[in-house]
Amino acid sequence: MERPYFPVFIDMEGRLILVAGGGRIALRRVRTLLRFGAKIRVIAPRLCRELEDMGKDRMICIEQREYKPGDIKGAALVLAATDSREVNRQIREECRAEGIPVNVSDDRDLCDFYFPSVVMTDEAVIGISSGGEDPGRTRRIRSEIEKTLGQSGWYE
Repeated sequence: MERPYFPVFIDMEGRLILVAGGGRIALRRVRTLLRFGAKIRVIAPRLCRELEDMGKDRMICIEQREYKPGDIKGAALVLAATDSREVNRQIREECRAEGIPVNVSDDRDLCDFYFPSVVMTDEAVIGISSGGEDPGRTRRIRSEIEKTLGQSGWYE
């Protein structure tokens, strides 16, 4: 790993997380964050069915439109997961200027934090990251941890 990141466990209960993007990456991350009590706001012109359903069920707040400057206001964390590299970079620059940690899904070098694979059991929460270098290795490690725990935990 070129630049190691310090693992931190944060109380997400009630914290506003902005997710820019409505595809499968956004969906996986929203599912994970909901498990930890985060308040999710998704902004995207197009949404996958599951995110639409979560919005209808009022599990998350959805704004079906393009991202625009200022949308990060009030967010504790931002996930830039649009299908536009240009928009993701715009979001990153805005977050940097405002001091809001951001994860850019299409460029690990622009991330302030990595979104880990999560194993969650009644006894533990375990985050696993290869720094974006080898997602396959991360999946294998997660599988080994689940075997060691003797159960299939919930994970992203």
